[in-house]
Amino acid sequence: MTQSIAISEVLRRATQTLAAHSESPRLDAEVLLGKILARSRTALIAHGAVAVADAELRAYDALVARRVAGSPVAYLTGTREFWSLPLGVTPDVLVPRPETELLVEIALERLPLEHVTTVLDLGTGSGAIALAIASERPLARIVAIDVSRKALDVAEANGASLGLSRIEWRCGSWFDPVPDERFDLIVANPPYVPKDDPALHALAAEPATALTPGPTGLEALEHIIDRAGRHLRPGGSLILEHGSAQAPAVAQLLARGGFGAIGLRNDYAGKARVTVACSSVAASSVAASPVAASPVVSSPLVS
Repeated sequence: MTQSIAISEVLRRATQTLAAHSESPRLDAEVLLGKILARSRTALIAHGAVAVADAELRAYDALVARRVAGSPVAYLTGTREFWSLPLGVTPDVLVPRPETELLVEIALERLPLEHVTTVLDLGTGSGAIALAIASERPLARIVAIDVSRKALDVAEANGASLGLSRIEWRCGSWFDPVPDERFDLIVANPPYVPKDDPALHALAAEPATALTPGPTGLEALEHIIDRAGRHLRPGGSLILEHGSAQAPAVAQLLARGGFGAIGLRNDYAGKARVTVACSSVAASSVAASPVAASPVVSSPLVS
């Protein structure tokens, strides 16, 4: 007979096991045990003396072993919170990152609540960005595109579970599904990690196509910038997430592409994260557009 082990001891052991494999071993241990026991993290702490049944302990040990092997916690639990929305995630989509919420914040600054606007989300993955915007801007018409049909299945399921049905999910490469359409706002968190970046080793469980576009990491960004002007209305905005070291290169690509009002926003860790630009139009015209220019985009990159 296996000796009963209390929740507190199970968590202590798992935290030790995960210490060398996670930046947040205690949090991972609690989230995974909460998944097995169907308890919140608060409940785990409050009931730390309660014994864990043998079957539950075996199931938990299996999850911890998979985490040690590199599986993200979100894949092990099947969920990830983004913009306070519970999203289903699978290995077919990139795990939504907290820093991407900055892109959503900037998009909402430029999408007035009282006007009908059109938004294009490129490389939607789990649908995180499109769904976050839809939850805050009920009048917005949103088209979300991904080249992966499996990823779109995840996104569509998330939209259905959240009751956000105003998004058109389209399968295809970047702008191919919208050949003749124009939008007030285009957002994208494309793959931007260089192919030989050592950081990819720690992300091996996630889909490579959602992480790296090629040798420089700029390939997808360059493709989007090159074509975005044809799909933006006058005064429309392009909002791009990128690597912190890529901000100058992105700004130059935008300038060469005829974009104006190019600005950079840092994430909450102080890293250059999101660049914003407007389609070719005088600054005075931007103010007259239904999509308002954000007053808080700072650090202009190109004069």
